[in-house]
Amino acid sequence: MKLHRFGPTVAIAMAASLVLTACGDDNPAADNETTPDSNAAEESDTDTDTESADTDAAAGGELSGTLAGAGASSQDSAMAAWVAGYNADVEPGVTVNYDGVGSGAGREQFIAGAVQFAGSDAALDDEERAAVTSVCGDGGAMNLPVYISPVAIPFNLDGVTELNLSPTVLAQIFDQQITNWNDEAIAADNPDVELPDQAITVVNRSDDSGTTENFMEYLSAAAPDAWSYEADKAWPVSGGEAAAQTSGVIQVVGATPGSIGYSDASAVGQLSTAKVGVGEEFVAFSPEAAAKVVDASEPIDTGVEGDLALELARDTTESGAYPIVLVSYHLVCKDYADAAQADLVKSFVGYVISEEGQAASADAAGSAPISADLRAMAEESLASINAGE
Repeated sequence: MKLHRFGPTVAIAMAASLVLTACGDDNPAADNETTPDSNAAEESDTDTDTESADTDAAAGGELSGTLAGAGASSQDSAMAAWVAGYNADVEPGVTVNYDGVGSGAGREQFIAGAVQFAGSDAALDDEERAAVTSVCGDGGAMNLPVYISPVAIPFNLDGVTELNLSPTVLAQIFDQQITNWNDEAIAADNPDVELPDQAITVVNRSDDSGTTENFMEYLSAAAPDAWSYEADKAWPVSGGEAAAQTSGVIQVVGATPGSIGYSDASAVGQLSTAKVGVGEEFVAFSPEAAAKVVDASEPIDTGVEGDLALELARDTTESGAYPIVLVSYHLVCKDYADAAQADLVKSFVGYVISEEGQAASADAAGSAPISADLRAMAEESLASINAGE
């Protein structure tokens, strides 16, 4: 099997990246470590050597080096927490660089060999799975679920803080078929709300986005008669406002009266968000409601052993489930030419899927932890990663 090493393009691709690291003197655990003799005025050379060894052992960690990743901006808050926890508790000597350029760009960098892993709100498609073998070898790459989050529907409507939207109405709004907030279809979902006579401004992602693909998959499954577009990472409807990355959508919605958009729920802040129709009820987003959908979903047979891509149950009618959900993955090779890089990938992603890592992202981003069963499968997939020529 021929494997290609990740080359110097890492430095170029990551030059403008978000660098998340806490190592060396910035490690609070190391800063606070003392030994019983640390207050002595003078120590012998032997005692000094012993103290240094004790401090190094207390700091923990067996690995060193730099791990480069890029991709989903939806993971930004979680990634900051993961890197901080990993450096503080597991490997203080490892630097993790992550560039939240969006899922599409992250997959492109991973397939080009510019990064060792990618964050993506959508699993690799058939064409990408074929292309990634040029870097990962014949075994290809695995999609490992690491982050479960609702896709919220933020809106900016003066005097309105609660809004119900059925799947068909939501699809018609984003397809620009319903263009005013006092439309009778919206009013039917909200009989107790005084809706203004105001034009609707739809805000969508301008960049290739896994969040876009997840949202479109929901519209296709839940409102097939109202949404005719095939799910894709690029938004298909013209006429609205477009913004790059998660933060851009939130910024435009917050600054534009009468607007509505879609975004990873971790980023909505103080914006009002719509409840979506599920069966006979309207459900607000929450980590627990999103997790119900994931638990009801089936794996996709990609032909890659250890791949954990999921076919999400977007059209569920289960009470309390929130079906507009994304499962964000870390994309990793089955085989790495460089054993040191393989060890870094297995170590860092192993922390991410651990109970500690999932708790860190839940606290930082409001995500839903992956289930114990899904964790066990992901751990088995990581253990199957090989390294060497």
